Amino acid sequence: MSAVVRAHHIFREALRMVAISEYFRSPTGQALRPTLFGFAAAIGLVTAPAYAQDEAAAPAPKVSVAAAYTQDITDEAAFIGRGEAIDKVSIVARVGGFLQSKQVEDGSSVDQGDLLFEIEPDLYQATLEARNADLDRAEAQLELAKLELARKEELLRRDAVPVSERDIARANELVAEADVKAAQAAIQQADLDLSYTEIHAPFAGRIGRTEISIGDIVGPSNPPLVTIVRESPIYVTFSLNEKQLITVLEQLDQTTASLAESGQSPEVFLELPNGTPLDEAGKIIFVDNRIDPLTGSITLRAQFENAARLIVDGAFLHVRIQALEPTPRVLVPQAALQRDQRGDFVLVVNSQQMAEQRYITTGEVVDTAIIVLDGLQAGESVIVEGLQRVRPGVAVDAVTASESIGD
Repeated sequence: MSAVVRAHHIFREALRMVAISEYFRSPTGQALRPTLFGFAAAIGLVTAPAYAQDEAAAPAPKVSVAAAYTQDITDEAAFIGRGEAIDKVSIVARVGGFLQSKQVEDGSSVDQGDLLFEIEPDLYQATLEARNADLDRAEAQLELAKLELARKEELLRRDAVPVSERDIARANELVAEADVKAAQAAIQQADLDLSYTEIHAPFAGRIGRTEISIGDIVGPSNPPLVTIVRESPIYVTFSLNEKQLITVLEQLDQTTASLAESGQSPEVFLELPNGTPLDEAGKIIFVDNRIDPLTGSITLRAQFENAARLIVDGAFLHVRIQALEPTPRVLVPQAALQRDQRGDFVLVVNSQQMAEQRYITTGEVVDTAIIVLDGLQAGESVIVEGLQRVRPGVAVDAVTASESIGD
């Protein structure tokens, strides 16, 4: 502000204070008013031209601008997914007894068939031996019944015995045969019970924490001994809304039934709970057959190799699905973006070198830029530096972002 303008402001303020003071000191307050206001008007006429000249002489504020540009962007949608083990089982003792030994440490990895626990086998070994003895007895009874039947048939041919005795002997043979079969079945059951005293891993995986100790009584009615989870490969389950699902199906020319079997299904990417991207992509292997009417979404399942064992069963993960083909998008530097109660906007320098406020619809952030979905065309210049110096509707002196805008 020039010295003339500053003097004008000071003098005008002093005159206003004098006028108010004199007015209230006058008995009527009327006589001084025309004189003071006339004097003030005269002063304004004298100083106004100087003020206007000073405003007109002020240079347009210098700002730095950048042009909105187009870039091929591969659109992606983000979801919340959850890790799900392909195989997960709670190991329960199938026979009762004292726990004799524990062969693995909590949290260790095991292979299929590895011995995990042993239940005291003595009782089941004795039972198996008793069932074997029962089979021997049944087989002896069967042999005796066969001999008896043979004698009765010979006597019947000689008319030495009635037919009823031969029939009784045949029935006794059938009973003996049934007893043998029952004894054999009892042996199989006893052998199974004995085998159940050794508990093996049903598949390769990692065991969790055990809540039992050696000497505890375990059995089918007791809580599980331990849980085994297969960690590789692993599932990640998530959901797509109806619009996203239809877009994917149209791009691929697939149906929900064939999407999981198609070699063109989009890749699935993960962000781990600590924010680190997983360095492997997953493949969609399952699409549900209905949309949940409460959420308007359909469940999908992707499979990951999980070679580094970073996906944990039950973990919540950020899931991203990328479009198959990139789409041209308009971008501007994030430095140009401002916000008020109506939403996001930028200051555009129009063809008259005037600052113009433009409300826009934004999308995802791409490095230091942001996608503009609506409200701005590629090539239009937006102010990125010097925003505090301008307001909509004023002329600006625009330079490119690579040039200094000065102070």
